[in-house]
Amino acid sequence: MVDLRVNIAGLKLKNPVLTASGTYGHGGEFADFLDLAKLGGIVVKGTTLEPRQGNPAPRLAETPSGLLNSVGLQNNGVDHLIAEHLPRLAGLDTAVIVNVSGSTPEDYAAVIQKLRGQKAIAAIELNISCPNVKSGGMAFGIDPAAAAGLVRAVKRFCDKPLIVKLSPNVTDIASIARAVEEAGADAVSLINTLLGLAIDVETQKPKLSTITGGLSGPAVKPVALRMVWQVARAVKIPVIGMGGISSWADAAEFLLAGASAVQVGTANFSDPLTPLKIIDGLTRYLQRKGLKKVTEIIGGLRGV
Repeated sequence: MVDLRVNIAGLKLKNPVLTASGTYGHGGEFADFLDLAKLGGIVVKGTTLEPRQGNPAPRLAETPSGLLNSVGLQNNGVDHLIAEHLPRLAGLDTAVIVNVSGSTPEDYAAVIQKLRGQKAIAAIELNISCPNVKSGGMAFGIDPAAAAGLVRAVKRFCDKPLIVKLSPNVTDIASIARAVEEAGADAVSLINTLLGLAIDVETQKPKLSTITGGLSGPAVKPVALRMVWQVARAVKIPVIGMGGISSWADAAEFLLAGASAVQVGTANFSDPLTPLKIIDGLTRYLQRKGLKKVTEIIGGLRGV
């Protein structure tokens, strides 16, 4: 039997495969398709202090090997999450991570204070990288000083492992990772979406109402993999990798590059069973390699 367990700054996962925020709602949307207890964890939809309507339609556009979105953090707010979703999520035998967003450091801190003491929550993912909102989001994630300042502002209120989700829309993502590590982050996750544009040639207009949006899916995987490798070499805290993962081999690449766990996002839309197929595939891969623990391949990239 292969041991798939990983420990990320005190966050204990039964396996290294999680679902990515924004692609899995609050877990219940996928409960009819698979046993959620088999997942390493669920990262629920981005949560803000107040309800948000999100951006106007159209908010999604398919591109070759990728999905462009501009949802704009639509959600019902933290009070709704606590009242309507956490009681059900508390009954799941898997780790629940809440993705937190805001426009100001005070917004982020207020959400995290409301989530203090909630036993259903295993960790907080701090979203400093959303490209689809006008204030906050990526504005914090593209400047090391701003990112570090936000982490310091919220860390004292956080009673769970604090994972900071990084933006790829920067020149040097390793410098951002080092800044949030020094500010107290317990782990980092990357990458969020890459800023992109799609145009309808018949109407000659952008396909998204916001003109630009965040690109995810297989098209971004090489970029994500490179950034995970760079960040894993730059920091001592654990790294969670994501970006175009749709198979066990994709996940294995991220683990070899230095990620301690992975998140599956866009692939859930085309095949909700993707996370379970990745868990099974990783198990067979490790058995074929004669390995007993998944931790044996983390950071095991050779020839570099």
